[in-house]
Amino acid sequence: MPTPITQRHNANAIRALAMDAVQKANSGHPGAPMGMADIAEVLWRKFLKHNPKDPKWLNRDRFVLSNGHGSMLHYALLHLSGYDVSIDDLKNFRQLHSKTPSHPEYGYTAGIETTTGPLGQGIANAVGFAIAEKTLANQFNRDGHEIINHNTYCFLGDGCLMEGISHEACSLAGTLELGKLVVYYDDNGISIDGEVEGWFSDDTQKRFEAYGWQVQTVDGHDSEAIGKATENALNESKKPSLIICKTVIGAGSPNKQGKEDCHGAPLGNDEIALTRETLGWTAEPFVIPQEIYDAWNGVAKGEVVQGNWQAEFDSYQKAYPELAKELLRRMNADLPADFEQKAQDFIKQCQANPENIASRKASQNAINALQPLLPELLGGSADLAGSNLTWFKNAKALENDPAGNYIHYGVREFGMTAIANGIALHGGFIPYVATFLMFMEYARNAVRMSALMKQRVINVYTHDSIGLGEDGPTHQPVEQLASLRATPNLHTWRPCDTVESMVAWVESLKAKTTPSALIFSRQNLPHQNRDDAQVANIAKGGYVLAKEQADLQAIIIATGSEVELAMNAYQELSGQGVGVRVVSMPCAEVFVSQDSAYRESVLPSNVRSRVAVEASHVDYWYKFVGLDGKVIGMTTFGESAPAKDLFNHFGITSEAVVSVVKSLI
Repeated sequence: MPTPITQRHNANAIRALAMDAVQKANSGHPGAPMGMADIAEVLWRKFLKHNPKDPKWLNRDRFVLSNGHGSMLHYALLHLSGYDVSIDDLKNFRQLHSKTPSHPEYGYTAGIETTTGPLGQGIANAVGFAIAEKTLANQFNRDGHEIINHNTYCFLGDGCLMEGISHEACSLAGTLELGKLVVYYDDNGISIDGEVEGWFSDDTQKRFEAYGWQVQTVDGHDSEAIGKATENALNESKKPSLIICKTVIGAGSPNKQGKEDCHGAPLGNDEIALTRETLGWTAEPFVIPQEIYDAWNGVAKGEVVQGNWQAEFDSYQKAYPELAKELLRRMNADLPADFEQKAQDFIKQCQANPENIASRKASQNAINALQPLLPELLGGSADLAGSNLTWFKNAKALENDPAGNYIHYGVREFGMTAIANGIALHGGFIPYVATFLMFMEYARNAVRMSALMKQRVINVYTHDSIGLGEDGPTHQPVEQLASLRATPNLHTWRPCDTVESMVAWVESLKAKTTPSALIFSRQNLPHQNRDDAQVANIAKGGYVLAKEQADLQAIIIATGSEVELAMNAYQELSGQGVGVRVVSMPCAEVFVSQDSAYRESVLPSNVRSRVAVEASHVDYWYKFVGLDGKVIGMTTFGESAPAKDLFNHFGITSEAVVSVVKSLI
């Protein structure tokens, strides 16, 4: 290996590891890591503030690889810098249970800040990181004590910029003046189908300048130019920065660089041999010369940087002990010590003071009650605050107050939800976002990602059924609840009144590793009477709301607005001597997680006459009623008419419940 070690040698280490790991796995994307190696070398060795020995250090810079298919770039960087990613881990690239899965996955690998792969969501996550940093800094920093002061760096490619979510997120980033967000665009002109100019001819520079970004264009293989552009980005305090890096995909491969051939397939042993020769890389596969390890190792520098920050934090802690304690609590994702007791008091108050109101209004009441206990609550809505009722008494919008607690996301459902994922991942906040349930569809993949990453993001979805009425089938959700409930590690709550709405909020806030979807009505819902035991059982996801008054013959299961129909049917059937009970099941996922004894006490297995009623798609409920049971709900799209007329038209009525129960017994 030539001496002294140069930046190009250090970058070639990335190229060698990327092509070796992809070849061994016989699967993967070598082109992006090889093309972006020079950019990565400059950023990680010269600018990135991090400590490989403490990947969760509070004030570290955040790095996001939005073009997550190039994951071997990230894994090579972690390995070379001194993170807990070994050569054996790289050899196990894309293998079962390895630390190096096909795309970067949060929680699998030290140093991975977010799960990327679905293109465009990484840049939206990065915007969330930058929002969290700026807001947290304004909430906690004091004169002479800048304890929150870090940057968010993001790599992205053509695919990320073609995805519409990049527009949503980057537009908002410019509006919010996220000056500590620095994005490097791997402008290599190649995607899986070939040269992108046939289907991607945007003027990216003008596009981002229109968003209010600082934009620079450099040769992505010129280390000095990359460094200067990065310095310029860091000197810009208000505008987020885009550095357009003109690169060659698969740089170093004599026969495949610049072509789609190296985008998503191994180079092949013969081409790797030629590439080694071209790069002057003489080491064997998966062997890195010690002098290059020495040049890359970020541990000593990281420990100095973190040590300096720790000294600053110690000084801050002495000057502002309560603030420091609060910051650490929030960054540890712990709720306040008195939260549980006060939350239970609110629930009892709701039961003691009945209100017949829409559950969306009950949700707003819950936010107003709980938010003063939780300064980390960072809310927002996709231009529907007045309809979702997510604005609260102490709300301060970020565009007016950088230390605020509310984000006007505009009509950006997908971007909003992915940004919230980034906020949650950053730490220090519990984000909630809101839109109509129908428009969850725009955000669907970001909801899935929060569930996959086990992030506490609360999704507020109102206007939950045909009950929203005249807006018609375009706005009336039918299949959305089934979609949410089918998502692993997601709690979907559909409360029937103020009490269940408060419980849904409390349990969602307590669910540290699970996102939630809170489903609320537009129309008013009646208060349901309960004793203390029933109130306590709401948190179990399903409970007996009305007990049978004779030998148990049938069970009615309902959620949300249809609990009222179930209770009306219960009164009529009980008056006729039918032994029927009503089970309210605001969160089926939580209910099925209870022990078998509790589930049996609510839904006795020997009672096969069961009816589920919900103004949503019927298929989901057969898991509870069985093939012998019946489900009253939707099998078609809705219609445009007043809500009462729609419920009658589709046969979702208490009379229908009575009739079906009788037919079963």
